[in-house]
Amino acid sequence: MTIEDTRREYDYGRLSRESLLDCPFEQFQLWLDQACQSPIKDPTAMTIATVDADNKPWHRAVLLKGFDKRGLVFYTNLGSRKAQDIAGNPHASLHFPWFFLDRQVSIGGRVEKVSRKEVLKYFLSRPKDSQLAAWASKQSSRLTSRQALEGQFMAMKEKFAHGEIPTPDFWGGFRVVPEEFQFWQGGENRLHDRYQYSLDDGKRWVINQLAP
Repeated sequence: MTIEDTRREYDYGRLSRESLLDCPFEQFQLWLDQACQSPIKDPTAMTIATVDADNKPWHRAVLLKGFDKRGLVFYTNLGSRKAQDIAGNPHASLHFPWFFLDRQVSIGGRVEKVSRKEVLKYFLSRPKDSQLAAWASKQSSRLTSRQALEGQFMAMKEKFAHGEIPTPDFWGGFRVVPEEFQFWQGGENRLHDRYQYSLDDGKRWVINQLAP
């Protein structure tokens, strides 16, 4: 089978205006809960796209670690490529690929740093090896070898063998504050259902159906 011949029909369900909740945060929470209850392995995995100083886009997968009406939160090394992009252009788009349910959600908005208090609380909740990995990896920098990374991890493990592992100053979190949501449900014959929530005058959410 060639790439051109690889296709399938989308028949999981339909999405109508009547079935949508008026609040996009509540609609997202509903779909997120359903994704978490499904066989999807990483329902909280999302792609985040940013743009660098040369207006070149890049995207990568991160894990959603917080969600409420303030926005969607993820954590990362503050020296990473995405953090540097955000420092120069504090806007990003997120994508949740819930293909098992024939669904996608795209969210765009401005990005702000979460408070240091939130960062410290989350870091302390992480497994110890994940805390050590944050110290060991200079994210997005070039590596000489896999062995060098593992060696740095073992060095951090020895350094912090006793007591609580402190939160690195170079590690933090970001919140994407939504300005637009799009909910997509696959449909038969490629007639998908696609709805957009956008802010009217920055205050009221307006729902429009978009052509697939």
